[in-house]
Amino acid sequence: MSIQFSSLSLSKPILDALTQEGYTTPTPIQAQSIPAALQGKDLLGCAQTGTGKTAAFALPILHLLSSTPADTSRRGPALPRALILSPTRELATQIGDSFATYGRNTSLTHTVIFGGVSQFHQTRALSRGVDVVVATPGRLMDLMEQGLINLSQVSIFVLDEADRMLDMGFIQPIRRIASALTSRKQTLLFSATMPREIMHLADSLLKSPVKVSISPQTMTAAGIAQSVYMVGKERKPALLAHLLAEHKIERGVVFTRTKHGADRVTRRLLQQGITAEVIHGNKAQNQRQRALDRFRTGRSRILVATDVAARGLDVDGITHVFNYDLPNEPEAYVHRIGRTARAGATGTAISFCDTDERGYLRDIERLTKQRIDAAVTPTDLPEPVRSEHSGDSLEQERRYEAPRGPRQRGKGVSRPTHRPSNTDSHNAGFDAPRSAPKPRAARPQGQPGARPAKPPARGTAGEHTPRPAPRPGFQQMGRRPTKPGARKRAAW
Repeated sequence: MSIQFSSLSLSKPILDALTQEGYTTPTPIQAQSIPAALQGKDLLGCAQTGTGKTAAFALPILHLLSSTPADTSRRGPALPRALILSPTRELATQIGDSFATYGRNTSLTHTVIFGGVSQFHQTRALSRGVDVVVATPGRLMDLMEQGLINLSQVSIFVLDEADRMLDMGFIQPIRRIASALTSRKQTLLFSATMPREIMHLADSLLKSPVKVSISPQTMTAAGIAQSVYMVGKERKPALLAHLLAEHKIERGVVFTRTKHGADRVTRRLLQQGITAEVIHGNKAQNQRQRALDRFRTGRSRILVATDVAARGLDVDGITHVFNYDLPNEPEAYVHRIGRTARAGATGTAISFCDTDERGYLRDIERLTKQRIDAAVTPTDLPEPVRSEHSGDSLEQERRYEAPRGPRQRGKGVSRPTHRPSNTDSHNAGFDAPRSAPKPRAARPQGQPGARPAKPPARGTAGEHTPRPAPRPGFQQMGRRPTKPGARKRAAW
C-alpha cells in the first residue's frame, strides 16, 4: 500500500492546498524526508532531478512555522525564520512559487532575493517582515554586508542543489552565511549528486543527520527515450527544424553550449516561423522571466537556453529536450534531459553530435552507464546556409566555435592573423598561405630594361643634388601653412 500525504502528519491547511493541486501520493524522496524533517532532525537528501525535492523541504517548513508562533517580544517587523539557498535565480523563483502554492491557506509570508535586479523591492519586503527567505548566495551576501537583513531568528536552514552551488563556486559564501546563523538551527541539505566536496560540506554543517538516498537503476529517468544524431554542425539547424515539424512538438527545450549559440538558434527558428524564446546569463532578469512566462503559458513552443536553465526549470508538459550542443560536463546532460519526464511522465531526449563532440558523448555514456541509440539522419535536409560571420566559411565557423576540451577550458580559440591582401587571389581561402615572392634575376647595368643606377648619397663624392624648393605658402621651419594676416595677428 502506497503512502499518502494525509498519513505524514501535515497540517490541514497544507493538505487542502495539496488536494487543490491534485497531489495525493508523495514521491520516494518526499515520503522519506518529510517525517524526519517534521521531527526537527538534520537531513541529507540525495535524489536525481525531477523527483520532487522542493516539496520535500517546503512542506515540513510550512508545517513547523505555522505550528510555532513567531517571537513577538521584540519590536519591529517579523524576522525570517527559514532560509533557503538556491544556486540560480530561476530555481529560487520556482521555490518561491512552491511556497506560495503550498502555503496559500496559511498566514506565512515569503520573499525571493536574487541578483540581476534592483534590491529596492527586496529590501522593502524585508522591512515589512517575512517568515521565509529564498535567496541566491551572491545577493544575500550583499544585503548582509549592507546590514539590510537580520538572520538571527533563522531556525531552519536549507541548501538546495548543493552540487550545483559547488560547481558555481558558492562553497565559501555558504560557509560564511552558515556561520552568521544560530547554532540551534535545523539544517537540510539536498543534492542531485554527492561528490566528495559535498560530503565534506555536509559533515561541517549537519549534526547527526538522517540520510535519505534514492538511488535509481540509471542516472536518467526511466521514462525518457534517448537518441543521438551523428550530424555535422552546419546541418544542425536544418535537422532541428525538420524534427520540430515532424514530431509536431508543442513544448520543447533546446540546449546550447554558448550564449551566442542560443541567440543564433533562436533567430533561425523565428525566421522559419517557429515561436521561440531564449534565456541565458546575458539576459536581464525581467527578460528571462518574461521568456519563461511566455513558454509556460504556451505562447511560445520552444525555449532555447544554456545550462542556466538545466536546473530550476519546472514546467509541466515538456515533451522533448534537444541537446543542440552536447555539454562538456556529462552531469549537465543528466540535468538537461531531466526537464522532461517529470513526476512519472514520459519524454524524449534528442542529441546532436558533431565529429568534435564524440568525446563528450563517450563521457555521457560512461556516466549514465547506458548506450544512447543512434538515429538515422534524414537525407532530404536542405543544404546548409552560410555562417552569420560575414565573409567566413562554414569551416572557419567550426574552428571558431569548436568545443573546448578540459585542457582548453577558459582559453580563447586562436584565430588566423593573415587577411587576404589585394594581391591575393579571390579564390583563396580566409587563411590561405601567402605564396613566397619569386626572386628577380639581376640585370647588368647598361642593357635595355636594366634598372637606372641610384644617385650618390648626399655628402659623398659625385654630382651635387640641390634641395628642392619649398612649396608656396609653407614656412621654411616646420612647414606649417601660412595664411594671409597670420603673422600680423600673432604679433598683435
